[in-house]
Amino acid sequence: MKAIVHIGLKPGVLDPQGRAIARSLSDLGFGEVSAARQGKVIELDLKEKDAGKAEERVKEMCEKLLANTVIESYRIDIEA
Repeated sequence: MKAIVHIGLKPGVLDPQGRAIARSLSDLGFGEVSAARQGKVIELDLKEKDAGKAEERVKEMCEKLLANTVIESYRIDIEA
């Protein structure tokens, strides 16, 4: 089973990397980009066979290590 964790900054948190990405894209001729937010994706291969249990364990991982929940939010996708 695989868990994919999408982590990004919460709304309202300044994102200097996202701002730099948007500015650079504009400089390269992609003027249609008005803003960008930068995040990260973590893929975990799990031994767990039960999707519910896997999601609960990955949530614990996010709360303890993977995400800084003060400024970041996360979404977990479980794939069989």
